Order: sequence, then structure tokens, then C-alpha cells
Amino acid sequence: MVAPAPRAPSPPAAAAAVLVLSLLLLHVAVIGKCAAAAAAGAANVTFRPGDELRRYRRVQALLRRLNKPSLRTIQSPDGDVIDCVPAHLQPAFDHPRLRGQRPLGPPVRPSGHRRRPNDTADAGAQLWAVSGASCPEGSVPVRRITEADVLRASSARRFGRAPTARARRRDSVSGGHEHAVGYVAGDEYYGARASINVWAPTVSTATEFSLSQIWVIGGSFGNDLNTIEAGWQVSPQLYGDNSPRFFTYWTTDAYQTTGCYNLLCSGFVQTNSRIAMGAAISPTSGYKGGQFDISLLIWKDPNHGNWWLEFGSGELVGYWPSFLFSHLASHASMVQFGGEVVDTRADGAHTATQMGSGHFPGEGFGRSSYFRNLEVVDWDNSLIPLTTFHVTADHPSCYDIQGGVNAVWGNYFYYGGPGRNVRCT
Repeated sequence: MVAPAPRAPSPPAAAAAVLVLSLLLLHVAVIGKCAAAAAAGAANVTFRPGDELRRYRRVQALLRRLNKPSLRTIQSPDGDVIDCVPAHLQPAFDHPRLRGQRPLGPPVRPSGHRRRPNDTADAGAQLWAVSGASCPEGSVPVRRITEADVLRASSARRFGRAPTARARRRDSVSGGHEHAVGYVAGDEYYGARASINVWAPTVSTATEFSLSQIWVIGGSFGNDLNTIEAGWQVSPQLYGDNSPRFFTYWTTDAYQTTGCYNLLCSGFVQTNSRIAMGAAISPTSGYKGGQFDISLLIWKDPNHGNWWLEFGSGELVGYWPSFLFSHLASHASMVQFGGEVVDTRADGAHTATQMGSGHFPGEGFGRSSYFRNLEVVDWDNSLIPLTTFHVTADHPSCYDIQGGVNAVWGNYFYYGGPGRNVRCT
């Protein structure tokens, strides 16, 4: 499409153009990508200095809101910058219902909560902390958001939010979201626990992602969908690389206007000074090599009603206040475990983005990715095994799932796949 020709700039507009041109010198890499896209897709591109200036101001305002004053700054080996932010200044406390408050103390853990004897493979570590770096007590580690992070998003307004197509959980044709999941439904659920095998799957394009997570769900798959989500994710658009990263998400209106990843909006309240949301997980599993997993527990505190998150073997990460939700203010009606991939069909064929290890579940341990020790939390705040557990895959020829039960892993499943192959086109 050819944009309309620009009008001659007035003196203020001309001054704005000079300012914008100077700012653009700071974005050589971004402009290079834009120029390449323009050369491929359009013969004439109109430069609008007023629009660019407004966009620049929106980005800077967002960065000021998200990047809070810190007590200490830690440089991660992977290039991340971790700010140790006073806990009461984190983004959650910008919410009108939380302003002026401080994080709550520890909740009541579910009965039956224990470290399992085979949890020694828990990856647990994050790259930013491998050298022994840590944040002072009373502060929380927050991954610093950069201008480049925001510019990779479709807009500053949508930064940190999932595409609205995610609401259509099993409609993989619309929106390109494909799943291989196990689930329980038909009861009242107050939490879920699982150990999730960690890999570094290949993601084909910057706008696709591959994740493995727990979904705690309330409402229908319409506009009233409530979800709480946690797991690991490879998302080049969100993080700027291909590392698997610990993440959380929430929404109360089917991903439309509420919720976000990690701490990128006012919602989740972090209480932990050793775990950084959005930071890379290390080590990861290798094909026919060492296998590593992370244990996650999400549950509703019976005293205050908030939904808490535990990482590893006992690290309380923080909580989602119950007032954020409608259906989940009381309980969940479904729990899902598994993988999700976005297929943009960028070159007209199915994506080669991998789910899990990138290998089908039939290959088994050391080759295929897994979830193990699946449990839910019941009305009495007790961890219990799953009953009537189902598994399903949107496109089994692309990504599949196989479940089972044994004495060591309890309820478990292998899942994933390579995406594009001779049967998946």
C-alpha cells in the first residue's frame, strides 16, 4: 500500500522532525530491519515525524513506568540487567487497589506438600544468579526492560500481552496457536502442581513462540475467560533471544485488555528476592543427555484467597491478588498442563518451530519432553492425584502427546514434536 504524500511541515513540525531524526540515530538496528522490510514490500514509504515522536514518547513513558528505582543492579552473563527493586515499589503496587501497601507474608501451603525424592534434577537456577549474585532482602529482582524490547512488540500498548487469539484454546486454525495438553475438568480446583522438563526448542520466526506451562482456568473460552499460567517459554519477540525463560501470565477477559507476562503490568505481586521472572533458566535438557526440570505449584491461599506460586523445591515467588479475577476469585473449573506453539505460516507452510524437545512423545525419556507428578489442589487445600485425566493434541502429526501413570512419576505424559515434517505441512 502506498501512503498519501506528506504535507509540507510547519515550523513546529519541522523541529519535531529534526528531533525525531536525531533519535533515530539511536535505533540503527531497528531502522535497518524496517528498511529491509520496506524495500521488499513497498516502493514508496512516507516518513511521518509527528507519529514517530508520539511513538517515542509512549515507549519512554512505558519504560519509566516499568523500570523502577533499584537498590542494586546485576549484570547477567546473557546480557540481561537485573534491578533489585524495593518490594513495595514493584509494578504491582501501581494498581489502585494495592497502592501504598506492601507484599503479604507467606500463605498456608497445601497439605501433602513435600519435596519428592526424585526432585534432585530440578533446574531451579537462573543465569543471572549463577555467580552467586543476589538481591538484598526486602527487594525483588526485576528484569530491566529496554527500548529494544518494546520496539519488537506490535505496539507499546500491546507490549507484554499475549495475542487475543490465545482465548480460542482449541481453535488452532484461527490465530495459529497449537497445543498438546493434558487436562482435568468438571470439578472445583484450587491449584495444580507439576514438574516440567526444560528444553531450548528452536523457534523459526521472531513472532512465534514455544512454551510449556500449567494453566489454571475459570470461566468459558469466551470473553470471560480467567487464566493463571506459569512455566517456561522461548519467545524471541518478548525477550530478544532463544533462551527458555521462567514466566507467568494472567488474564480475566480472554487476553483482550487485562493481564500480562511477568511483571509487565500491575497484577502479580513478587515476594522472592532470588527468582527473577522472565530470566533464563539453566541448565536445560539435552537429547540423549542430562534431563532437567522445574517444579511449579500454583494454589489458592485459603486464608486470603490469593493465588500463590512456588518455584522449585520451596521458593515462594509471589501471588496474584484474588480481586484481579471474576471466576477465579472463587475457584478454577479446569486445569491444563502441556505445550503451546504459535504457527504463523510465515513462508506458506507449517512452521518448523519445535514444541518441548522437538521430538515426538513416542521416543520417551531423554529424547522427548515430559510433565511428571501432576497433582491438583482440592477444596480442603490438599494436593491430590488426578482423576479422569485426558490428553489431546490439536495436530498430532505436528505435535503429539501420550499419557501414563506409574509409582514414581504418578500421572505424567510425554509431548511435543518438530512441527513441519513429511506429515505436517
